[in-house]
Amino acid sequence: MKTWHTILGATTLSMLGALAIVRGPQWFGPASSNPPGQAANTPGTPPPWLVTAHPDGSSEALGLQLGTGTLADVRQRFGADTQIAIIAAPGEDGTLEAFVDPAQAGFIAGKLVVTAELPASTSATLRSLRDRALKSEFMESTTRKYTLRPEDEAQALQARIVALNFIPQASLDADIILARFGKPATRVRSNERQEHFLYPDKGLDVILDSEGKELLQYVAPRDFERLRAPLQALQAAQATSAASAPQATR
Repeated sequence: MKTWHTILGATTLSMLGALAIVRGPQWFGPASSNPPGQAANTPGTPPPWLVTAHPDGSSEALGLQLGTGTLADVRQRFGADTQIAIIAAPGEDGTLEAFVDPAQAGFIAGKLVVTAELPASTSATLRSLRDRALKSEFMESTTRKYTLRPEDEAQALQARIVALNFIPQASLDADIILARFGKPATRVRSNERQEHFLYPDKGLDVILDSEGKELLQYVAPRDFERLRAPLQALQAAQATSAASAPQATR
């Protein structure tokens, strides 16, 4: 499904548009460094590499509680400019999402997409919200954005946060990722340009893109299979394709 967020990140990056590239090593450098004039303890929203896992399998990242927090928390932290809408492709019910641009995390600026689920949400619930939407508009291709009515947005603010996608303005590389986020449990290359740094204990997938913007995907650690399963399926498909390919002959 094409929404503001995507498991592999390519659709997200193309839809959100080009971002200014700042000096990554200066802003995302070793953990002991800070940008000129920047205090070590930045007030407000924590930087992207600070993730707190809780015993119940939930977590906190970017100042938001994954698995227990709501879109009301997103609005409270990032302000009234937080956009909330249903994003849907043809033939699909869609997903409830919030979009923040710019989003400041510590001294790191970027764009944030939050995926949420309403309590006891059903397909009928999402269709009903879409049918009453103030307006709908195309985003990418045939994907549509449905702007909710104020009374329906009040209901949407109670939706539980299930995933965060953060696209930093700073450009990352493997050394920066390892210095800031630590050693991953697994590194998976999904294609020639993208490599995934997987941190199951944090519920985090850092996607390094050699040709585009990096993407940080957060879920509650108990829900990490949401990120890992598509990669495993992709690897299995690649292995099957390689095994069935005609062998070169001498």
